[in-house]
Amino acid sequence: MSTEHYTYRVRWSPVDQEHVGTVAEFPSLSWLDADPRAAFDGIRNLVTEVLEDMAQTGEEPPVALADRDYSGKFLVRVPPEAHRQLALDAAEQNVSLNRLAAQRLAAS
Repeated sequence: MSTEHYTYRVRWSPVDQEHVGTVAEFPSLSWLDADPRAAFDGIRNLVTEVLEDMAQTGEEPPVALADRDYSGKFLVRVPPEAHRQLALDAAEQNVSLNRLAAQRLAAS
């Protein structure tokens, strides 16, 4: 399995005073380095090692977020007051609650 499609991020960690490389599909993995490029390379190399270990033990690696199929539907729970306000806003704009929620999510 290739490491190419996984979701990597490098950010500064004020706690560690170093850059930390992470990968969304393996939330328990990280790599610290003073150099951001080295943090990126480090996390990619670590994922390669983990994938090799998983292959040897017969474990199924996680599917990359980029390669997953998405239906376009998900359930969101909000407090009743927020639901009421969204319904009112949708009615005033003459759009469905679903359309209003989708517009607001897309704008964030």
